[in-house]
Amino acid sequence: MPIYLDYNATTPPLPDVIDIVTRTMRDSWGNASSIHARGQHAKQILDAARQAVAALLACAPVEVVFTSGGTEADGLAVRGTLDALAASGRRHVVTTAIEHEAVLQTVRALGKRGVPHTIVPVDSQGRVNPADVTDALRDDTALVSVMLANNEIGTLQPIAEIAAAAHARGALVHTDAVQAAGKVALDVRALGVDLLSISAHKFGGPTGVGALYVRRGTPMHAQQTGGRQERSRRAGTEDVAGLAGLGVAAEHARVAALDTTHVRALRDALELGILTRVVGTHVNGAGGARVANTANIGFAGVDAEALLIALDLEGIAVSTGAACSSGTLEPSHVLRAMGLAAHDTQNALRFSLGAATTEAEIARVVDVVDAAVSRLRRVAESRSRNGKGRCG
Repeated sequence: MPIYLDYNATTPPLPDVIDIVTRTMRDSWGNASSIHARGQHAKQILDAARQAVAALLACAPVEVVFTSGGTEADGLAVRGTLDALAASGRRHVVTTAIEHEAVLQTVRALGKRGVPHTIVPVDSQGRVNPADVTDALRDDTALVSVMLANNEIGTLQPIAEIAAAAHARGALVHTDAVQAAGKVALDVRALGVDLLSISAHKFGGPTGVGALYVRRGTPMHAQQTGGRQERSRRAGTEDVAGLAGLGVAAEHARVAALDTTHVRALRDALELGILTRVVGTHVNGAGGARVANTANIGFAGVDAEALLIALDLEGIAVSTGAACSSGTLEPSHVLRAMGLAAHDTQNALRFSLGAATTEAEIARVVDVVDAAVSRLRRVAESRSRNGKGRCG
């Protein structure tokens, strides 16, 4: 039977989500901006979804802006606030070296247009020091964007402390909580943030829908213009069916975040099993607070891409901590930022578990990883003895 341990990439849609998306597409396909009965029924569905997301984030429904997912939510948070604050002279952005590309690439693109920015480093556990963020703040800092949970190593950041420092200097605060929803309890007031991003497919919802929390009073310019949907903060006819699915998934995520004991125990068993059975292994980011489902494990002397393929052939789905581009395995920017040696940034796999993961699956994964690593190391040693490089 296939084993899926790539929940940080996407999650299987929940049965309740599939049901409501299907039912809404069939029976409630009206335009939520129309004033007739069919349109108003669609609007009621959106209102219910907005309330569910607000409950997940512990905010008011009016503070929830629907988007096409986490990437758009991140982009709207960064670009929308910078545009709104441009006239005030605040243009500087502070972010970190381990952010998701949705934030990093947006900040870099803005940098090419003259927007100043500072990228704060992390320690060897992938944790941001609030003092470093404080030191990076300037009188013209508009926004600080620090993710709540890292997608590769699962590290949790001290967002509340960072937010307090940023607000003391008059800057707004955004957190990418895409990997945190459903894994930790979310409370935007306790976090102290002005903006927070989530994506439905990371917690059992459909792809293509997400949300951005925008605290009331936060300056924001729409980036997608046209109609007046989402209180003129994001134009475009809403995906009623997809957002209905987001609402149902949000209800499940709020409950799931209250008790992660089961998945944490399985994650710990996976790590212990691999570290005990397979020599030359280590867990990246293990020394800091992490979400319960994520294990990023380095395998000395093993190419991560080769190990991923070996596991895939055995029906086990995991991820590397890096992206493959044009046949080249690029080093993970997260592991690089943590100070790992070049070869250690290319030998790590990410195992991310979910509620459906079982003890039997974890036991099988440990067995398969042990055998696969031994086989790959033997091949590497044979190549080395024969004087052949990786490319033969």
